[in-house]
Amino acid sequence: MKHHQYDVLVIGSGAAGLTLALHLADRAQVAVLSKASLQEGSTWFAQGGIAAVLDDSDSVEAHVNDTLNAGAGLCHPDTVRFTVEHGKQAIQWLIDQGVDFTRDSGRDDYHLTKEGGHSHRRIIHSADATGRAVHSTLVEQVKQHHSITLLEHHIAIDLITQADAGSRKVRCTGAYVYNRDRDQVDTFQARAVVLASGGASKVYLYTSNPDSASGDGIAMAWRAGCRVANMEFNQFHPTCLYHPKAKSFLVTEALRGEGAHLQLPDGSRFMQRFDPRGELAPRDIVARAIDHEMKRLGSDCLYLDISHKPAAFIAAHFPTVKQRCLEFGIDITRDPIPVVPAAHYTCGGVVVDTNGCTDLEQLYAIGETSFTGLHGANRMASNSLLECVVYARAAAAHIGAGLEHIALLGQPPHWDESRVTNSDEDVVISHNWDELRRFMWDYVGIVRTRKRLERATHRIKLLQKEIAEYYSNYKVGNDLIELRNLAMVAELIIRSAMQRKESRGLHYSLDYPEMAAIARDTILVPTNFAAQDIIVSAAAG
Repeated sequence: MKHHQYDVLVIGSGAAGLTLALHLADRAQVAVLSKASLQEGSTWFAQGGIAAVLDDSDSVEAHVNDTLNAGAGLCHPDTVRFTVEHGKQAIQWLIDQGVDFTRDSGRDDYHLTKEGGHSHRRIIHSADATGRAVHSTLVEQVKQHHSITLLEHHIAIDLITQADAGSRKVRCTGAYVYNRDRDQVDTFQARAVVLASGGASKVYLYTSNPDSASGDGIAMAWRAGCRVANMEFNQFHPTCLYHPKAKSFLVTEALRGEGAHLQLPDGSRFMQRFDPRGELAPRDIVARAIDHEMKRLGSDCLYLDISHKPAAFIAAHFPTVKQRCLEFGIDITRDPIPVVPAAHYTCGGVVVDTNGCTDLEQLYAIGETSFTGLHGANRMASNSLLECVVYARAAAAHIGAGLEHIALLGQPPHWDESRVTNSDEDVVISHNWDELRRFMWDYVGIVRTRKRLERATHRIKLLQKEIAEYYSNYKVGNDLIELRNLAMVAELIIRSAMQRKESRGLHYSLDYPEMAAIARDTILVPTNFAAQDIIVSAAAG
């Protein structure tokens, strides 16, 4: 086992984590952990683009209002304004790093597209592979800095907290990290720790997310005593490719922004019956409409058709979607695309302020792991990458300003596995993994009821008991770490959904179909940590 020391430990290697690392490269030694390879995070697979006010016909007020409207009354207006006002600076910084955004044909201006919920064309993109363009650029920049250490195949297990006699508070001082290549747990100690580990959509059976989206940061922060909020709002992307071999391929919303039609199996359109904005309604409305029609017709999927557009236009704007669909025998220049909704984005997360600070001293959370109040009850398309960059820059500035005043504490205890053995029953992990994701899909999915949530509550308690027993007796591995975190996040989602006695945005309940008159966040507080200052005072003597 090894002990590592850095100024800043970043858990997660997507757009948020890499942006923060680059902003601290000149003043700190930074370690960036990637639980798998660098190309397996959600950023790499993001297609659509980044929303920002970049055109003279657009305005900050318009972007703010669109976001508030999409969020169904639950967005925090100050957070929305903070994010939108810093959008142009964030995009310029990405351009300065070398991100190759698509330009208008024959012009120097960047091409801006439009997506659901937006009143203007404000989505800057790199064809239909924006995440890959952003992520690959940031990775190349990070590799040029000797002060940043990239560590692939390292998955954090739990945060390390220690009592600081100077401040008389508990603060985060690092993490226990499983090194997958060496099959061992190492200790990482740092002055500041940043959770940038993405969302938790892998808790559902059908998802557009990679396998890494297991809610690790949210679960670790909760276990360490941080509040989480609005976990019931998990966004289901309306259009993921439906094919037995496609696994989790998202069909970008930009297709609908450029005029693609949603169709029933008979070729007829249906979205106008659900919303006057049709295919450009916010994602929660479109996903529920598709789910409703699939259940009404008993259909396995519906269809998205852009074949009425010129083939050259489709090839130029959507090369990734075109190529991927061709691999499954679908020519999108001639054929409609079979699609289904799938879990896509975690709107809730670890409660933070505009600097990314959590409830725990020297612990930050940015990106999809965090709850900033930007997304409300329904994230508007392409606001997520914007939030990643804006909050990463803000958190980096806050960390940098105070880093020299933060001393490393004494070495924390080493990871103790003296009383555990190697497992010979890994089938338990795979069975629990499958059962968890299936009942979450069936009972806590797009449409919910009190009875379904009660069933889910019963199942998660039994599963967590089994997982806790297994975790206590056997050496940790990647699958067990992720399963433990998924179960924790599933409980938080179910508890949050049980508390919301209304239908709002992404949370739709047949028992409470109306929206409440007053919008309230669902904030969960770890009861064992409610009196943290008192605990520290006692620990400090």
